[in-house]
Amino acid sequence: MSNRYVPGATPLYEPEFAADPHAAYARLRARHGAVAPVEVAPGVGAHLVLDYRAAWEILTDQDGHWSKDPRPWEASLPSTPEAHGVLGMIGYRPNALFTDGEVHDRFRQAVSDCFRMIQPHRLRATVTEIADDLVREFAAEGRADLVGQYARPLMARVINRLYGRSDASGRDLDRILTTLSNAVGADAVAANEEFGRYMNELITAKYESPGDDLPSWFIGHPAQLAPEEVVQHVVLTLGAGNEPSANLISNTTARMLTDERYYSSLTDGALSTREALAEVLRTDPSMANYGPYFATRPVHFHGTWIQPAELVLVSYAGAGSDPTGLPAHADERSDGGAHLGFGAGEHRCPAADPALLIAATGIDRLLTLLPGLELAVPFDELTWRPGPFHRALAALPVTFRPVRPDQPGVTPWTNSKPSLSTL
Repeated sequence: MSNRYVPGATPLYEPEFAADPHAAYARLRARHGAVAPVEVAPGVGAHLVLDYRAAWEILTDQDGHWSKDPRPWEASLPSTPEAHGVLGMIGYRPNALFTDGEVHDRFRQAVSDCFRMIQPHRLRATVTEIADDLVREFAAEGRADLVGQYARPLMARVINRLYGRSDASGRDLDRILTTLSNAVGADAVAANEEFGRYMNELITAKYESPGDDLPSWFIGHPAQLAPEEVVQHVVLTLGAGNEPSANLISNTTARMLTDERYYSSLTDGALSTREALAEVLRTDPSMANYGPYFATRPVHFHGTWIQPAELVLVSYAGAGSDPTGLPAHADERSDGGAHLGFGAGEHRCPAADPALLIAATGIDRLLTLLPGLELAVPFDELTWRPGPFHRALAALPVTFRPVRPDQPGVTPWTNSKPSLSTL
């Protein structure tokens, strides 16, 4: 399969796919098996890996059969706005996501070391502060959209704190990254350019005046990242932290409010927020089809011939819901199950622990502050944003009993003193 249109390929970017991706995964498995032909944009084909074992083989490859370098694939793209809109998400950048071997090892060490410098107790306190601030804006209304009024602004402000930026710039960041993740034509191209300007402004400021923040830690790391490498690692970690984590919060909250196993836990602790997060990461991860790989040589993989310049996407959602079940060597975790929501192997997300802490804190704070929280519409009436890579709610309308400052007990105003702005 090349980047030309493939008859019968399933488009992942249309609203019909977003409305019920698991039905699409089932149809693709039934027709094609472990690897299915799809389109990520008009005229841009890909192989989608839907089988857990096949996904595990790629993610944990130690023999050099698979590469993360997309440059040969980029050279084969058609020169259309739709095709180039995908480059914001999969185009080559000199960072840990799109490199292999010793170069990747050097980059990953820098990312891992810098994220370990984030102190969990300070991160938890910052998330709580921002969460309370956001909830105060709608607590008295008795209704809210937890995507637009909570999950997205929460993550934008948390990320901005991590990167030494003001809360005020979070709105622009959220808008840029949302457009990028949609990967739709000229809008995505323009957003990629705007994101580049945002990054250059941020990095220039950090070189001139380093602070207690991730970009400054990248600059000062012993790996001695070049300025362009610093920029691209800020791009990677910022993009991977904002949009996916916001979607993880809203997807998990929606699940908890409609699944009796979790709904009852609000009072009797039947199942925890961490367990809900693990389940969503297994079957409905926020980056559902975003594991780009490229064969280093022609390979017959689980019944499909794959050439080096062809895009292979690991479907974390498809593999996690694979009815064949999880193999014995799956990455079993103490948080409720095996999942590939953060990837696996040497390219597994090095910021998984901070991401889970942010999501769990943000969700727990909602459940604490908003009594009687429930969906305003049935779950099957929720709308999902189209896009080939993500699983993202367009909105999460909820109702709850209004909360006011003079009420007894824990409210969004209980701990309204500002905390440290750095992490």
